[in-house]
Amino acid sequence: MSIIATAAWSIPKKVAGQFAQEGSGLTRYASVFDGVEINSTFYHRHRTSTFARWAQLVPESFRFAVKIPKEITHTRAMKDITEPFTTFLEDISPLGEKRGPLLCQLPPSLAFDADVLKTAFKTMRDSDNSPIVIEVRHKSWASAEALDLLKHYAIDQVLADPAPVWSADDFATPPKYVRLHGKPKMYYSTYTHDEIKSFSELPAADGWCVFDNTASGAAIENALTMLDMR
Repeated sequence: MSIIATAAWSIPKKVAGQFAQEGSGLTRYASVFDGVEINSTFYHRHRTSTFARWAQLVPESFRFAVKIPKEITHTRAMKDITEPFTTFLEDISPLGEKRGPLLCQLPPSLAFDADVLKTAFKTMRDSDNSPIVIEVRHKSWASAEALDLLKHYAIDQVLADPAPVWSADDFATPPKYVRLHGKPKMYYSTYTHDEIKSFSELPAADGWCVFDNTASGAAIENALTMLDMR
Protein backbone atom coordinates (compact mmCIF):
# COMPACT_ATOMS: atom_id res chain seq x y z
CA MET A 1 0.00 0.00 0.00
CA SER A 2 1.36 3.42 -0.93
CA ILE A 3 2.61 5.80 1.74
CA ILE A 4 0.54 8.92 2.34
CA ALA A 5 2.66 11.73 3.74
CA THR A 6 3.24 15.45 3.97
CA ALA A 7 6.29 17.65 3.47
CA ALA A 8 7.49 18.11 7.07
CA TRP A 9 5.42 17.17 10.10
CA SER A 10 3.86 20.33 11.50
CA ILE A 11 0.39 19.52 12.88
CA PRO A 12 -2.22 22.32 12.73
CA LYS A 13 -4.26 22.89 15.89
CA LYS A 14 -7.44 22.26 13.89
CA VAL A 15 -6.65 18.55 13.56
CA ALA A 16 -4.37 18.06 16.57
CA GLY A 17 -6.95 15.88 18.29
CA GLN A 18 -6.51 13.16 15.65
CA PHE A 19 -2.90 12.54 16.69
CA ALA A 20 -1.23 11.16 19.80
CA GLN A 21 -1.22 13.84 22.50
CA GLU A 22 2.18 13.01 23.99
CA GLY A 23 5.68 13.15 22.56
CA SER A 24 7.50 15.29 20.02
CA GLY A 25 5.88 16.68 16.90
CA LEU A 26 7.43 13.90 14.83
CA THR A 27 6.32 11.21 17.28
CA ARG A 28 2.78 12.53 17.19
CA TYR A 29 2.82 12.76 13.38
CA ALA A 30 4.11 9.17 13.14
CA SER A 31 1.21 7.96 15.29
CA VAL A 32 -0.97 8.47 12.19
CA PHE A 33 1.23 8.52 9.09
CA ASP A 34 3.74 5.95 7.82
CA GLY A 35 6.15 8.38 6.19
CA VAL A 36 7.24 11.99 5.82
CA GLU A 37 9.18 14.05 3.31
CA ILE A 38 12.11 15.95 4.86
CA ASN A 39 12.27 19.28 3.01
CA SER A 40 14.71 21.07 5.32
CA THR A 41 17.69 19.18 3.87
CA PHE A 42 17.16 21.20 0.69
CA TYR A 43 18.04 24.42 2.53
CA HIS A 44 20.71 23.44 5.05
CA ARG A 45 22.66 20.57 6.61
CA HIS A 46 21.59 18.78 9.76
CA ARG A 47 23.87 16.97 12.16
CA THR A 48 24.02 13.21 11.84
CA SER A 49 22.78 13.09 15.42
CA THR A 50 19.60 14.85 14.30
CA PHE A 51 18.83 12.11 11.77
CA ALA A 52 19.66 9.47 14.36
CA ARG A 53 17.22 11.06 16.80
CA TRP A 54 14.48 11.27 14.20
CA ALA A 55 14.95 7.61 13.32
CA GLN A 56 14.58 6.66 16.98
CA LEU A 57 11.34 8.62 17.39
CA VAL A 58 9.32 6.67 14.80
CA PRO A 59 8.12 3.06 14.41
CA GLU A 60 10.22 0.53 12.53
CA SER A 61 7.87 0.67 9.54
CA PHE A 62 8.11 4.45 9.20
CA ARG A 63 10.02 5.91 6.25
CA PHE A 64 11.69 9.25 5.51
CA ALA A 65 11.85 10.60 1.97
CA VAL A 66 14.72 13.10 1.87
CA LYS A 67 15.08 16.11 -0.42
CA ILE A 68 18.49 16.52 -2.05
CA PRO A 69 20.25 19.82 -1.14
CA LYS A 70 19.82 22.85 -3.39
CA GLU A 71 23.60 23.14 -3.57
CA ILE A 72 23.45 20.10 -5.84
CA THR A 73 20.28 20.78 -7.81
CA HIS A 74 20.23 24.58 -8.00
CA THR A 75 23.61 26.13 -7.14
CA ARG A 76 25.72 23.58 -9.00
CA ALA A 77 22.93 22.75 -11.47
CA MET A 78 23.85 19.05 -11.24
CA LYS A 79 27.51 19.68 -12.18
CA ASP A 80 30.49 18.51 -10.11
CA ILE A 81 28.26 16.99 -7.47
CA THR A 82 30.47 14.17 -6.16
CA GLU A 83 31.61 15.90 -2.99
CA PRO A 84 28.29 17.41 -1.86
CA PHE A 85 26.34 14.27 -2.74
CA THR A 86 28.74 12.06 -0.78
CA THR A 87 28.50 14.44 2.18
CA PHE A 88 24.71 14.39 1.96
CA LEU A 89 24.60 10.59 2.04
CA GLU A 90 26.92 10.55 5.05
CA ASP A 91 24.73 13.08 6.85
CA ILE A 92 21.53 11.06 6.41
CA SER A 93 23.09 7.63 6.95
CA PRO A 94 21.71 7.30 10.52
CA LEU A 95 18.23 6.94 9.03
CA GLY A 96 19.33 3.45 8.03
CA GLU A 97 16.50 1.18 6.90
CA LYS A 98 14.02 3.96 7.60
CA ARG A 99 15.32 6.00 4.70
CA GLY A 100 12.89 6.15 1.80
CA PRO A 101 13.50 7.69 -1.63
CA LEU A 102 15.74 10.65 -2.30
CA LEU A 103 13.84 13.52 -3.92
CA CYS A 104 15.72 15.43 -6.60
CA GLN A 105 13.73 18.58 -7.47
CA LEU A 106 15.28 20.57 -10.29
CA PRO A 107 14.76 24.31 -10.83
CA PRO A 108 12.45 25.49 -13.64
CA SER A 109 15.47 26.93 -15.42
CA LEU A 110 17.36 23.63 -15.65
CA ALA A 111 16.92 22.26 -19.15
CA PHE A 112 17.67 18.67 -20.04
CA ASP A 113 21.34 18.27 -20.93
CA ALA A 114 22.19 14.65 -21.59
CA ASP A 115 25.93 15.01 -20.96
CA VAL A 116 25.54 16.86 -17.68
CA LEU A 117 22.77 14.63 -16.39
CA LYS A 118 24.43 11.39 -17.40
CA THR A 119 27.47 12.35 -15.34
CA ALA A 120 25.33 13.45 -12.39
CA PHE A 121 23.16 10.34 -12.38
CA LYS A 122 26.19 8.09 -12.67
CA THR A 123 27.71 9.86 -9.67
CA MET A 124 24.55 9.26 -7.71
CA ARG A 125 24.29 5.61 -8.65
CA ASP A 126 27.97 4.95 -7.99
CA SER A 127 27.31 6.07 -4.41
CA ASP A 128 23.78 4.88 -3.77
CA ASN A 129 21.47 2.22 -5.21
CA SER A 130 18.35 3.11 -3.22
CA PRO A 131 15.25 4.71 -4.75
CA ILE A 132 15.70 8.16 -6.28
CA VAL A 133 12.82 10.20 -7.72
CA ILE A 134 13.08 13.36 -9.78
CA GLU A 135 10.75 16.33 -10.16
CA VAL A 136 11.57 18.37 -13.26
CA ARG A 137 10.10 21.71 -14.29
CA HIS A 138 11.59 22.52 -17.70
CA LYS A 139 9.67 21.45 -20.81
CA SER A 140 12.80 20.05 -22.42
CA TRP A 141 12.46 17.02 -20.15
CA ALA A 142 9.40 15.92 -22.14
CA SER A 143 11.56 13.87 -24.49
CA ALA A 144 12.26 10.22 -25.15
CA GLU A 145 15.98 10.83 -24.58
CA ALA A 146 15.33 12.16 -21.09
CA LEU A 147 13.07 9.25 -20.19
CA ASP A 148 15.58 6.74 -21.54
CA LEU A 149 18.34 8.26 -19.39
CA LEU A 150 16.17 8.14 -16.28
CA LYS A 151 15.28 4.53 -16.98
CA HIS A 152 18.94 3.61 -17.49
CA TYR A 153 19.82 4.93 -14.05
CA ALA A 154 16.62 3.67 -12.39
CA ILE A 155 15.46 7.15 -11.42
CA ASP A 156 11.69 7.48 -11.21
CA GLN A 157 9.66 10.42 -12.50
CA VAL A 158 7.67 12.45 -9.99
CA LEU A 159 4.08 13.18 -10.93
CA ALA A 160 3.56 16.71 -9.62
CA ASP A 161 0.43 18.79 -9.33
CA PRO A 162 0.39 21.29 -10.91
CA ALA A 163 2.24 19.29 -13.58
CA PRO A 164 4.78 21.49 -15.41
CA VAL A 165 6.12 18.67 -17.61
CA TRP A 166 4.73 15.19 -17.02
CA SER A 167 1.00 14.63 -16.63
CA ALA A 168 -0.61 11.42 -15.40
CA ASP A 169 -1.11 10.32 -19.01
CA ASP A 170 2.66 10.36 -19.55
CA PHE A 171 3.24 7.50 -17.11
CA ALA A 172 3.29 4.02 -18.62
CA THR A 173 3.07 2.54 -15.12
CA PRO A 174 1.72 4.01 -11.86
CA PRO A 175 4.09 6.70 -10.55
CA LYS A 176 6.30 5.88 -7.59
CA TYR A 177 6.04 9.41 -6.24
CA VAL A 178 3.12 11.83 -6.47
CA ARG A 179 3.81 15.33 -5.14
CA LEU A 180 0.86 17.66 -4.60
CA HIS A 181 1.68 21.35 -4.25
CA GLY A 182 -1.86 22.73 -4.14
CA LYS A 183 -3.73 24.75 -6.73
CA PRO A 184 -4.63 27.36 -7.84
CA LYS A 185 -2.25 28.86 -5.25
CA MET A 186 0.76 26.59 -4.91
CA TYR A 187 1.72 25.61 -1.35
CA TYR A 188 -1.48 27.17 0.04
CA SER A 189 -4.60 25.89 -1.72
CA THR A 190 -6.47 22.90 -0.35
CA TYR A 191 -7.74 20.08 -2.55
CA THR A 192 -11.36 19.04 -2.84
CA HIS A 193 -12.62 15.65 -1.74
CA ASP A 194 -12.99 14.55 -5.37
CA GLU A 195 -9.47 15.69 -6.24
CA ILE A 196 -8.02 13.81 -3.29
CA LYS A 197 -9.94 10.70 -4.28
CA SER A 198 -8.54 10.95 -7.80
CA PHE A 199 -4.98 11.40 -6.53
CA SER A 200 -5.34 8.42 -4.19
CA GLU A 201 -5.75 6.13 -7.18
CA LEU A 202 -2.54 7.24 -8.91
CA PRO A 203 0.53 6.00 -6.95
CA ALA A 204 2.08 2.57 -7.36
CA ALA A 205 1.36 0.12 -4.57
CA ASP A 206 4.86 0.72 -3.22
CA GLY A 207 4.81 4.43 -4.03
CA TRP A 208 4.33 7.69 -2.17
CA CYS A 209 1.70 10.43 -2.25
CA VAL A 210 3.03 13.60 -0.62
CA PHE A 211 1.03 16.74 0.11
CA ASP A 212 3.25 19.82 -0.15
CA ASN A 213 0.54 22.46 0.34
CA THR A 214 1.90 23.10 3.82
CA ALA A 215 1.91 26.91 3.98
CA SER A 216 -1.74 27.07 5.07
CA GLY A 217 -1.86 23.79 6.98
CA ALA A 218 -3.89 22.18 4.20
CA ALA A 219 -1.38 19.36 3.67
CA ILE A 220 -2.13 17.52 6.90
CA GLU A 221 -5.89 17.95 6.47
CA ASN A 222 -5.77 16.68 2.88
CA ALA A 223 -3.55 13.74 3.84
CA LEU A 224 -5.93 12.77 6.64
CA THR A 225 -8.81 12.86 4.15
CA MET A 226 -6.90 10.52 1.86
CA LEU A 227 -6.17 8.15 4.74
CA ASP A 228 -9.87 8.02 5.56
CA MET A 229 -10.60 6.90 2.02
CA ARG A 230 -8.74 3.62 2.51
